[in-house]
Order: sequence, then structure tokens, then C-alpha cells
Amino acid sequence: MAQRSIGIVMNGVTGRMGYRQHLVRSILALRDQGGLTLPDGTVVMPEPVLVGRSEEKLRTIAERHGLTQWTTDLDAALADPANEIYFDAQLTQVREKALRAAIAAGKHIYTEKPSADSLDAALSLARAARDAGVKNGVVQDKLFLPGLLKLKRLVDSGFFGRILSVRGEFGYWVFEGDWQAAQRPSWNYRAEDGGGMVLDMFPHWHYVLERVFAPVRSVYAQAATHVPERWDEHGHAYRATADDAAYGVFELDGGVIAQINSSWAVRVDRDELVEFQVDGTEGSAVAGLRNCRIQHRATTPKPVWNPDLPATEPFRAQWQQVPDNQDFDNGFKVQWEQFLAHVVADAPFPYDLLAGAKGVQLAELGLRSSREGRRLDVPELSL
Repeated sequence: MAQRSIGIVMNGVTGRMGYRQHLVRSILALRDQGGLTLPDGTVVMPEPVLVGRSEEKLRTIAERHGLTQWTTDLDAALADPANEIYFDAQLTQVREKALRAAIAAGKHIYTEKPSADSLDAALSLARAARDAGVKNGVVQDKLFLPGLLKLKRLVDSGFFGRILSVRGEFGYWVFEGDWQAAQRPSWNYRAEDGGGMVLDMFPHWHYVLERVFAPVRSVYAQAATHVPERWDEHGHAYRATADDAAYGVFELDGGVIAQINSSWAVRVDRDELVEFQVDGTEGSAVAGLRNCRIQHRATTPKPVWNPDLPATEPFRAQWQQVPDNQDFDNGFKVQWEQFLAHVVADAPFPYDLLAGAKGVQLAELGLRSSREGRRLDVPELSL
């Protein structure tokens, strides 16, 4: 059995997402399982090279996991021919420059979203990767969540009949930082540092809507900064200049209407931190991160509106759980496996930088819609 080692420059692994999901639960998990076995029997063994600005943080992570390759010199890591892939989980504002350097060095590109902080920059990166002949991909992790995989299974089976609407609720209360430390970094709430709910979440909603249901054709959005003052990691008060909530209405192909509320200023009264309700002529479903419940047309009860009497119907008990029917691995790891197979064996990988640019486009249009107070069409994108 042949083994193929492949060096991966991982920039931004000192951050929460880069460390937990991409390094520990994806790349190191792949190494622990003995690598990725391709259909021809080749075993791909990822060799992470940690890159970041803090020598102390990199050394601590490397020693914790028995890794030997780490550096604060990105150019040196890109110059090493053993490193074939560049991965970026940095702040959005510094991502474009690093991606361009990696493309110029001939590395295959895999990056967190958004791929850039503007549509022009995102498209320019996609063209640069195409012209350089390097394979490229953007993280679209929510497609691999168990709940959404079950929802996609229902869509593909025709369970809903004609889909009418999608309603999404996402978010939780992020502590302001004065009484309790915030669960998210302070840069998320400063527009000048690339923060904001629309830029963060609309790229997610784009690929979820497009790949589970249908392409997005128009957007109407209202962004808001509900909490204007927060406290940073050092306990210093700062002005929140970025939107911390966004309320979007999206029209999809076929007349499907999607409405998604996203907020870091909402207290959770639902089963999971994100839930999507899909209603169709033949049935409905409610999907979260892991679970998915359905109600078919034939079993839909007959609620009666009577405000003079207390509700006695157990509405949630009238839904049926969709079974797992398979083992679900970590979604980030699954997409890493697909990208590695794409690089090594040219396996299909549709989540490229052009797909990432479409997410940036929707965010840009959402912010413009909020400023102008009107619905905007979403034009087709191409390179």
C-alpha cells in the first residue's frame, strides 16, 4: 500500500476555529486514524506546518500535540516544496494577502470563509488561482452537519412536494464582556477589523440555500447593531461598529422564500443554536445541527385558533424524528478529506473560490440592501 505525505501550511491555528476544528478535529484526527485511504489504496498522510504571528502560542500547540514543524515565517513555509497546500484561518482582513502569496508560490489553496472582504477581491483570488493552475477550495462546513444532511436527504427524496418556504433562526447571546468574558473575539464587533454578522453568516446562508434548496435570486436584509458597547479581552470598553444581527429575506429559484434571522443578541429558546423549518405542499421538517424532525401531509393535525382557551395540543410531540441511518463524522474533517482527495487524486470538489466569491457577493448585497432599504437582485457570477 503506497503512502503519500503532503505538507499543509496551516496559518491561523492559534485561533479558536483554526485550532479546534481544522487542526485537532480534522488534520490530527486524520493522522490518528492512519491517514486518508483513497479508492486506489493510496494512503494520504497530512503533515501540518503551523504558521502564525505568536512564537509562544505556536510552540505551545506544537508541544501539546507532538508536532515539530512550526514557524512565524510564512514565506519560508511557502518556499518549502514539501508543502503542497496552504490553509488559511486568519482574520478576514489579512487573508487575501496571504492567499495571493500562496498562489504565487504554486500552492493549492484551502481557506475559511469569507475568502476576502469584498466581491472584487474574492473574484480576483479565484481568477488568480485559475490562472496559476492550483486547486482551490473554501470551507462550507454546515453542509456536512448531520441535521442538514438529513434535510438534504428529504429534499432529494421529494418528501416536501413543492417547497414553499425556509425559515432559519441562528444565534445566541454573546456576553458583552463586562460581567462575563465574551465567547467570541472582540474583532467580530468592529467593522474596521472585518467584523460583522452579515459578512460572517451570509456566506454560510448562501451555500446552505443554494446547495440544499435552490440558487438565491434576490435579497432584502436589515442589519443592526443592537449592543453598541462591549468590552474586549483585556477588559477595556470599546464601541461596537459592526452589525451584531441581520434579518434577511431571500428569494430562491422556483419561488421559494427563505427568511433567516441571525443574531448575537438573542437568548435561545429552541432545541439547537441553529434551526431551519422547511414547509412544502406534502410535508414539513425542522432541522438543526444534529437532529431533524418531520411532519407529513397525511399526519398534519388540525390546530384551531381560540385565544379564550389555553393550548392543550402537544405540538412538538406531533413530529417524527428522522433516523441517522449512518455514522456522521466531524463536518470539517469530512470536507478536508474531500479536498485532499481533490488535490491528490483529482476527485470532484465543487466548493471552490468561485463558490466562495458567491457568498461574499451575497454579504455585500445584504449590507447594501440594509443601507438602501430595498430588495436587490443577485446576479450570476463567472470568471
